[in-house]
Amino acid sequence: MKNISHKQPIDVFLKITILSIVLVWSFLIVKPFVTIIVWSVLVGIALYPVYEKVIKAFKGKKKSLVTTLFILILLAIIVVPTIQLSTSIVTSSVEFKESFEAGTIKIPPPSNEVKEWPIIGEKVFDLWTQANANLQNLITEHREALGKIFGSLFSSFTGLMGSVFLALFSLIFAGVFMYSAESGYKSSVLLGNRLIEGKGEGLVQMIISTIRSVVKGILLVAIIQAVLAYIGFAVIGLPAAGFFALIVLVFAIVQIPALLAMIPAIGIVFSIADTTPAIIFTVYAIIVSLSDNVLKPMLLGKGLETPMLVILIGALGGMMSMGMLGLFIGPVVLSVVYQLYIKWVEEAREIE
Repeated sequence: MKNISHKQPIDVFLKITILSIVLVWSFLIVKPFVTIIVWSVLVGIALYPVYEKVIKAFKGKKKSLVTTLFILILLAIIVVPTIQLSTSIVTSSVEFKESFEAGTIKIPPPSNEVKEWPIIGEKVFDLWTQANANLQNLITEHREALGKIFGSLFSSFTGLMGSVFLALFSLIFAGVFMYSAESGYKSSVLLGNRLIEGKGEGLVQMIISTIRSVVKGILLVAIIQAVLAYIGFAVIGLPAAGFFALIVLVFAIVQIPALLAMIPAIGIVFSIADTTPAIIFTVYAIIVSLSDNVLKPMLLGKGLETPMLVILIGALGGMMSMGMLGLFIGPVVLSVVYQLYIKWVEEAREIE
């Protein structure tokens, strides 16, 4: 009996050591695919309510075929606009470069109403006049500042496009996860119960609700703002309306006020349109840029036990530390920590 007791610590140590080696080894093998797996799970969780309705509409018949068609349709919906947008931006960039090198770019002169803008009117008018007179000299004089601005925009664009293409691949794997969602859900609940005894299902539901809330409250709101902005740009006849709408989308996703992306568009509209339509467009642009203040509280924290502030901080902090993926991971991690904190406090009250 004593010999068995004496061997137990050694057995436990060896088991822990071997298990640790196996786990680390497994992680190194899976590491190249971790990002796409996480994205696939996120996409699957976000799309599952729609997928479930489609499956129910076919009464569960030919589930594999319906799943394949569902994924192919979603891929087409994402791929076609992405290719068109990318092609349009590349073509516009090449044309801009060729026109700039040939000296044929002409910026329309500012209207006198620009001078009357509060605080920045005079400076904007002078800068705009310089651009109209000699764009090349203006770019040369402000090369460093413009380089930083366009560098930031390019980085945001490439990051967004990278996330889009990653999401396309993830969508294929998400179809597999959605097809076997029931077994995945049951295993997730079992894992949750191992982490927090008796709270597995609640923990899994909280994670699912948080991910869907972020999709609706941040991505969906950003898409709505970009679409509304594009409609306004197209109606008023703004040149490169698609490009400006893309900037609005990027700003909205990274939680920068969309109005900042619309200010250049407003300035251009005042130079190409009459005063009354320009003023109407400005009011419309302000309403669109402020619409997230109404939409976000409605969608971001709907149906969640976690406060909206915790979700928002998690989304912003996660995105700043991990990029687009952190937009989803951050709120989930903070929500889990928040729920653990609440459980710990409640247990302390019960002991008292």
